[in-house]
Amino acid sequence: MPRSGPFVLVSFHAHPDDEALLTGGTLARAAAEGHRVVLVVATDGEAGLAADDPGAALGDRRAAELARSAAALGVARVVRLGHRDSGWPEPAPGPGRPFSAVPVEEVAAELAAVLREEGADVLTTYDAAGGYGHPDHVHVHHVGARAAQLAGTPVVLEATVDRTLVHRGLRIAQRVPGFVSDVTADRVREAFSPRHALTHRVDVRRHVDAKRAALRAHASQTETRGLGGRVRGLRGVGLLGALPGPLARLVLGREWFVESTRVPGAPGPRGRGPGDDVFAAVRR
Repeated sequence: MPRSGPFVLVSFHAHPDDEALLTGGTLARAAAEGHRVVLVVATDGEAGLAADDPGAALGDRRAAELARSAAALGVARVVRLGHRDSGWPEPAPGPGRPFSAVPVEEVAAELAAVLREEGADVLTTYDAAGGYGHPDHVHVHHVGARAAQLAGTPVVLEATVDRTLVHRGLRIAQRVPGFVSDVTADRVREAFSPRHALTHRVDVRRHVDAKRAALRAHASQTETRGLGGRVRGLRGVGLLGALPGPLARLVLGREWFVESTRVPGAPGPRGRGPGDDVFAAVRR
């Protein structure tokens, strides 16, 4: 007999603010529809590029921002794994292994423990490119796939963006005075996912206010600072969080996924064309 829910959605991310950027609307929608939403974050983002206080102090600040973002989205539980931020585009110095260097099996066991405890129906990770290629994002892709196998989680959805829209949006954003991004046109040429590979295009327009609140919670990542702490420009989190209502619904009103991994015996097969329901496979 088909299941109708409620379901458990676990969303695995590399750093605080990734959850708002890539999946904020989907998490808010799932929570608003009565499903349990759990957020697992690999690092505290202490190597973030935008702030003038890198290191442990920034990690503490970003952990607090993550809690505010999760509350805005209706997340029921936040799990911080506490691995060290690898840094991007240059490796970040620091003691111990960066997250991207921790063996997949080791981190997958940590994530699988959460998946089993929660009885997760759906896990979100990232696409194989790690979006724009951040080593921590690529590691999330591999760790998530393995954790789902270990825990028997039925469905894995890789959070991504329609590559065509990324190219278009970046060209527009680069015309905005003061916009600064570490994601350049060259880096996104093969980043994220081509339109034909997308299996889910989720309508989150009713939840854009929650997504904007989550973006704004990550205040440390809204600006890029240079020497002396002087503001160099606005980053993507700041730009998206500042969009006025009608434009925000247009820009932020869709989120994209590629359904990738199913354990043997899980419901299927996936339907044709991008769907709107992240729980469609477990309803069947």
